[in-house]
Amino acid sequence: MDPKDKVAIVTGGASGIGRSIARRLAQEGAHVVVADLQLAPAQAVADEIGGLAVRCDVAREADIQALVAATRERYGRVDAYISNAGILGRPGGIELEDPLWEAMWHIHGMAHVWAARAVVPEMVERGEGYFLVTASAAGLLSIVESAPYAVTKHAAVAFAEWLRIAYGRRGVGVSCLCPQSVRTAMVPGDGGSAAGDGILPPEQVAADVLQSMQDGRFLVLPHPEVAQYFRSKAQDYERWLGGMQKMHARHAQGG
Repeated sequence: MDPKDKVAIVTGGASGIGRSIARRLAQEGAHVVVADLQLAPAQAVADEIGGLAVRCDVAREADIQALVAATRERYGRVDAYISNAGILGRPGGIELEDPLWEAMWHIHGMAHVWAARAVVPEMVERGEGYFLVTASAAGLLSIVESAPYAVTKHAAVAFAEWLRIAYGRRGVGVSCLCPQSVRTAMVPGDGGSAAGDGILPPEQVAADVLQSMQDGRFLVLPHPEVAQYFRSKAQDYERWLGGMQKMHARHAQGG
């Protein structure tokens, strides 16, 4: 997909990866709607790139519907939807309270479903469009610090995969962004177990997203080593699980 003159929505667009994607899309000639729970920083980004800012809580389907309606009112259509908003939560596993799990399910799972429900039918009708899900390397591999994050990011990858299967031959491009650590406010100082071989700037991630959209590539892997880890996981699942158990034990011991 060539972004020039296209209309793109970016959720979580006020900061981090979302802000960098919004800026890059605008640089490539797109009309960008910056959606975020925090309106003031979203407005600042929109003013910078000549776009539209909309407050949106992606944990509520009604907010996503209102976001899409506002976009259509201003620009007439939605050509690309970058379903990027996410939360980190906090470390833990099965002991964490249900409200945190539910927030993760809504933001990392149902938000993508609700967004696709709102925009994919019109893309199919036009025979073109693009939908990108921001997941994580944790959705292909795992992350030992947080069960809710790992589990719901797996769900995000699975939904993006399903979208690609169901609509990839009906004119809708689908990509899934799966970075390791990126230099944003969500990332701790050392990046945690997701840091891998380095923490990338969000601008580099945005460049990879745009290139993947132009190429129509499904997996967006700003950290190329993730592909190697993913292959290793598939080739010897038991060994991979053993290695992750060791990592979890070190984390539990504070090492």
